[in-house]
Amino acid sequence: MTTDTTTPATDAVQAAPAARQVQPPEDAYAAELEFLAAYDTGPRPPAWHLTPRAVVTFVMGSNGEALKLPDGSASLTISQKFVGERSLVERCVVTLAGERGLLLVGEPGTAKSMLSELLAAAVCGTSGLTVQGTAGTTEDQLKYGWNYALLLAQGPSRDALVPSPVLTAMSRGAVARVEEVTRCLPEVQDALVSLLSERRIAVPELAGGPDGQVHAAPGFTLIATANLRDRGVSEMSAALKRRFNFETIGPIADLDAETALVRSQARGSVERAGAAFAVDDAVLEALVTAFRDLRTGRSAEGWEVERPSTVMSTAEAVSVASALGLASAYFPGDRDVLALLPGHLLGVVRKDDPTDAARLLGYWDAAVRRRAEQGSATWRTLWDLRHVLEH
Repeated sequence: MTTDTTTPATDAVQAAPAARQVQPPEDAYAAELEFLAAYDTGPRPPAWHLTPRAVVTFVMGSNGEALKLPDGSASLTISQKFVGERSLVERCVVTLAGERGLLLVGEPGTAKSMLSELLAAAVCGTSGLTVQGTAGTTEDQLKYGWNYALLLAQGPSRDALVPSPVLTAMSRGAVARVEEVTRCLPEVQDALVSLLSERRIAVPELAGGPDGQVHAAPGFTLIATANLRDRGVSEMSAALKRRFNFETIGPIADLDAETALVRSQARGSVERAGAAFAVDDAVLEALVTAFRDLRTGRSAEGWEVERPSTVMSTAEAVSVASALGLASAYFPGDRDVLALLPGHLLGVVRKDDPTDAARLLGYWDAAVRRRAEQGSATWRTLWDLRHVLEH
């Protein structure tokens, strides 16, 4: 006789979904997506879950205004998820509504991938139909592969075919995403040319039958991202470029907006680690200011700054702010959080070229020193920490 040792509590633990470090936007903002689908009942392109106007609202937020359903049964304030120009997002949405390929280009860390995820989640309900471009990406990953056990047992058939995320999107009329398309080899990129032109994928192994070609359903389109720093990895052909509308994602223009974003993202990261975020606003402002100065080659006061070769992106600033928050939470009282900032900046600057440490030291001897002399307590403290950069 066997004894069942499981309990209702055990069953509940076993049934609980596994925790995830990062929630895809379709899950993180499920309530907003459901609300917007009911809020705006205007015309929608084929297979779209939201109207184009609602997609823009989902990405850019409702400006703090609580939107109300037509029947007045509920209201909701839509959060802003992307910091940038609304007109850029509108152009992206119009491109997708016209079933044309969209290519988001920009420096690393400018939220290209995040924007593509948000757009895909709002348009078709999932951002997961994604191919990550690398030097090892194959044409099969953009088209299809085979279940070799079924292939050997039954021969070529639709059941034995393993669709790629792109082929799945074509079948559903959904949005496929190709990350870092310029990191793919040219022959792999070329597979996208016919796919975006003819809107079908031929399956030679099934030629002569109804499954010999897979046609794109209405609504299918593709969003690709490309890093401006990787132009020399695998330059896109002119033929492929013509299949896309290009949109350039630039750095955040406003200091306050960038600081708010860094604060929000870093707080979320630290809280996911089970700690409270306790980095002072003055430290965050100094961090973001230093990143902006080094990124642009000019301080807010107009002083010339020598730029390091590393991209001083907002994403890197979030990473540093998160590290400061974790240090403050896990090692409270050991040292002032501001005292940790020079070391973290040095780590970022030296990523691409160790000699860039001299450029950071030059920044300290110029902009940081001048701000300290003007009476800023924060920058005075940073100037006194110059010795950290000499090691």
